[in-house]
Amino acid sequence: MGAAGLSSLFGTDGVRGLANADLTPELALVVASGAARVLVAHDATHRPLAVVGRDPRASGEMLEAAVVAGLTSAGADVLRVGVLPTPAVAFLTASYGADVGVVLSASHNPMPDNGIKLFAAGGHKLPDDIEFEIEEAAFSEPEVRPIGAAIGRLRSADDAALRYLDHLSKAVPQSLAGLHVVVDCAHGAASAVAPEAYRRAGARVTAIAAAPDGLNINDGVGSTHLAGLVEAVRASGADLGIAHDGDADRCLAVDASGEVVDGDQILAICAVALRDAGALREEAVVATVMSNLGFHHAMRDAGISVITTAVGDRYVLEALRAKDLSLGGEQSGHVVFTDAATTGDGLLTALHLMARMATTGSTLAELASIVHRLPQTLINVTVADRVAVAASPVVAAAVDRASSALGDGGRILLRASGTEQLVRVMVEAGSQAEADEIAASVAAVVASV
Repeated sequence: MGAAGLSSLFGTDGVRGLANADLTPELALVVASGAARVLVAHDATHRPLAVVGRDPRASGEMLEAAVVAGLTSAGADVLRVGVLPTPAVAFLTASYGADVGVVLSASHNPMPDNGIKLFAAGGHKLPDDIEFEIEEAAFSEPEVRPIGAAIGRLRSADDAALRYLDHLSKAVPQSLAGLHVVVDCAHGAASAVAPEAYRRAGARVTAIAAAPDGLNINDGVGSTHLAGLVEAVRASGADLGIAHDGDADRCLAVDASGEVVDGDQILAICAVALRDAGALREEAVVATVMSNLGFHHAMRDAGISVITTAVGDRYVLEALRAKDLSLGGEQSGHVVFTDAATTGDGLLTALHLMARMATTGSTLAELASIVHRLPQTLINVTVADRVAVAASPVVAAAVDRASSALGDGGRILLRASGTEQLVRVMVEAGSQAEADEIAASVAAVVASV
């Protein structure tokens, strides 16, 4: 299909679209088959193994069947782990010694969407060139199809959730006794394991949005809809609230008063905690261009250097691996602890955050105050062609004018979404009113193109 085809199939986090319209069972089958052929070294001495998990959205049942068919038709055995967070599937891909891991999830997207995320052996996300090879393989007829005993077999892993929970307990052994946490599970993949993980650590847990029915995932709940969590924390007198998205690869928080603690603040808290423990390699952290300037100032004041990447946890991961660093993350709440995980893990992040509260005796508000956020406005503009609009000279001129108006007291960032037909306009300024005004003016230009 070529490079153009690649950009139309794989986004910043796998293949994603409207289930049974953009992302059909037929597409899921060939992508899975292509992945097996590219990621697995087939030889007479090796029986390939794939781990497959999903979030609870209804279309996952249909797409899981198609993915299993694609993998087994390519000669790979499949270990089905059921409904579990994306980071759990990444961990289990390594834990079971699998050649490939597959997650069916559209993360924080609405229920009608779904997606296919792929992991290589060891639970690592795929670089662009491997995704290109998979797409080429997916739309090419295999030279030989396995037959007879060479066809892959399917079985279920009854111990998958327990393995993941044991891993979390070992990764963050600090007792959380005395802490009361409200966790919003977004009616998603963490609805069973997140409350259990925090209870295992000793915390008192109140779970909300933890009753998935296949249709209610991310429906006014989770890390993109924090109002319900804020209300529950205030009403229960909890020490903090934790919000996950549909596949629990991210974590946001609210303090005891209901104030939101975003990914920048969580990353800063964890960076200082690792540094104090002597576990922050090179005393450096990886963040994206979307990180608030206040985060950069906080890290500078703490003596921690910041390496900046493009938006997307895959780019954070690439920088972490290239420089052998311990910690990186995004404002959205994707945080990666490379000593315990190969991808962003919302549960692991929450445990680290609460462990810092427990070890210091500080409230979350006190810990979060390390970051003095510059007022920020983010506007998502729905467009017909996100790539073309973001590259428009008219839009570029509007961005230049805004940048000149902000001067050294702020910044503007404009980028096309990697998964949706949106152009994101982000402005930081000396006041919220200024940020709102400039963002609105640029967004209006984007919408008009």
